[in-house]
Amino acid sequence: MTKLAIVAISDTGCVREHNEDNFGFDAEMGLAVLADGMGGYKAGEVASAIAITSLVHTVKQIKGSEEKVDLDGRQHEESAILYRALHQANQQVYDSAHDNNAHRGMGTTFSAAWFHGGKVSIAHIGDSRIYRYRDYRLELLTTDHTVVQELVDHGFYTQEEARASEQRNIVTRALGIDPMVEIDLYDYDVRMGDIYMLCSDGLTDMVEDIDIAIIIRRSSTDLEYGTSELVNKALANGGKDNVTVIMIRVEGGQSGNKTWTHRLNKFFSG
Repeated sequence: MTKLAIVAISDTGCVREHNEDNFGFDAEMGLAVLADGMGGYKAGEVASAIAITSLVHTVKQIKGSEEKVDLDGRQHEESAILYRALHQANQQVYDSAHDNNAHRGMGTTFSAAWFHGGKVSIAHIGDSRIYRYRDYRLELLTTDHTVVQELVDHGFYTQEEARASEQRNIVTRALGIDPMVEIDLYDYDVRMGDIYMLCSDGLTDMVEDIDIAIIIRRSSTDLEYGTSELVNKALANGGKDNVTVIMIRVEGGQSGNKTWTHRLNKFFSG
């Protein structure tokens, strides 16, 4: 398994009262996940927490069993497992929203990166993002599921107009809103020295891609510095939303000690 260095930071920001972002990662397993919740009072943080917990539980359950995974036309077992786990997470968020009036209408974005055998499988729903920094170039690996992005895709908006639009955060897809959800799945080759970044829109709404690239270039050997600088830049620019950043550097060789960590809200700790 590819050896990874992973660092993550989440901040409530300068405006919001609650942090509705949740994240988790396990360097030994090669898995990193991020969710940005939405809904009524505290419901967003409930949705993102349920989604993270459900997906991690399902992934570990399947990997730990002798069950034969149906690839369903996909190249890699990990992609098939992510697809199945995300549908299970979608059902759990959806059921919770309908079983509790306080959670009605809640949902969450979800982005996952699973590194395995020189590859990374990516699953994505909503407007959180996954980037890759390689050869001094920052590349967006996901497509935002938003009204504004659809307008860009159809030529009605430029990227600059989209960034300035007040509707840029209206998502067209999210986990837990409907009984079924469409999931974007991608597989990429990884190289030693690659840096992957998962982030909520609290970063990308506040910090331009060119500034993100500059910070990553400066911090390629110090991920803790890089994640801190990115979050601090978002806060300095207004911090209008929760900000979560996970940075992953591909180091080659075998994975180090297991480093599963997560930020789950008080919903799960009473």
